[in-house]
Amino acid sequence: MNRPLADSADLIHGLEDRPPLRETLLVALQHVFAVFVGMITPPLLIAGALKLGAIETAYLISMSLFVSGAATMLQTSRIGPVGSGLLSIQGTSFTFIAPIISVAGAAMAGGATAQQALGGIFGLCLAGSLVVMLVSRYIRYANAVITPVVTGTVVLLIGLTLVEVGMVSVGGGYGAKADGSFGSLQNLGLAALVTVVILVFNGCRSPRLRMLSVVLGLAAGYLAAALLGRIDLSPLHEAPLLNVPTLFRYGLSFDVSVFLPFLFMYLITVMESIGDLTATSSLTGQPISGPVYFKRLQGGLLADGINSLVGACLTSFPSTTFAQNNGVIQLTGVGSRYVGLFIGGMLMLLGLMPGVGVLVQALPPSALGGATLILFGMVAASGIRILSRVPMNRRNATILATSLGIGLGVSFVPEITQSLPAFLRSTLSSGIASGGMCALFLNIFLPGERQ
Repeated sequence: MNRPLADSADLIHGLEDRPPLRETLLVALQHVFAVFVGMITPPLLIAGALKLGAIETAYLISMSLFVSGAATMLQTSRIGPVGSGLLSIQGTSFTFIAPIISVAGAAMAGGATAQQALGGIFGLCLAGSLVVMLVSRYIRYANAVITPVVTGTVVLLIGLTLVEVGMVSVGGGYGAKADGSFGSLQNLGLAALVTVVILVFNGCRSPRLRMLSVVLGLAAGYLAAALLGRIDLSPLHEAPLLNVPTLFRYGLSFDVSVFLPFLFMYLITVMESIGDLTATSSLTGQPISGPVYFKRLQGGLLADGINSLVGACLTSFPSTTFAQNNGVIQLTGVGSRYVGLFIGGMLMLLGLMPGVGVLVQALPPSALGGATLILFGMVAASGIRILSRVPMNRRNATILATSLGIGLGVSFVPEITQSLPAFLRSTLSSGIASGGMCALFLNIFLPGERQ
């Protein structure tokens, strides 16, 4: 039976409606606020780990916004078989942060520059996007083996392993480790201020303030850092008047020995996107079963792959559908995909303005860390939520326990793989990849019904 998961009677404007321009702009702006932090966080953290300069960091942030905007327009417009035709926003994925930092760090330890390491990363991202496009055609079969016990385990691992990245930011980032200021009282104080402000606004009765809690927390951190003299806006003088997207800015290379972890991450983002698209379908009164539903899934995942491919060419990290904007749909009662064109336009405009990237990268890592600790903890909580709907029988408990043990074990003691052949060492160096592949293989080969 083709029916939505939830009652859509509260919608003021449905999927195909065109709200008045003023209302459309206000709703679009709320969506931008809801997803902005999630879009800028991956490039900020990756650039910090690679110790890129202010201008290069700002450029990566700008391209994340620009590509996310263009990808959102494609996803919501549905051109031929491409796109879900839902009010789904595309953005840079948290899933890839840890693998990218790990692979790029290994490349730099081997003598590569940060720019060369990024060229290798974008080569992997481009190849992985082709896999998503292929999987989109056979999503029914992928759904049979990548079940909630696998996705829940992997999402939980992503959140738990990213906590380390967040804690490094809280202490002041990789730069603070080098100059000896890591873990200073000032860094910890900035992180604590951001965390407290987020928690305060997140506990408000006003839904709008709750949705803006992370933005308000970072704004408080920015203001405090400015009062402490820790905001350096001098790169504004060096920034160009307009960010012109450049193809293959860092070149392109491909190392097959580190591709498997990326391949697996792409498969997991496929399942995450399915969940997000299903939730958006439900909220906008669209079917969540049957031919129309699967057509939307196929179109949405195909758009995911194309958007990630274009992003790799324009130096933006992998793109996937975001879940954050579903809360805005519930709050505003506007599910019109027409709004998505304005959201995409706003994001592209922000990406073309170099000043936006410079202002964002000036935020001290410790202030960002105060927000990312909560954000990454929420990723882990999402994994727990998925697993809570899985019958925890002996088979599923074995998959979860073994995969968590291996994934966290590799994360805590990465040198455990040092005696393995180079290919296996590269493949299993990420705790997310090793634990995730363990969950997938056990789910395929352990006897019993997959649930």
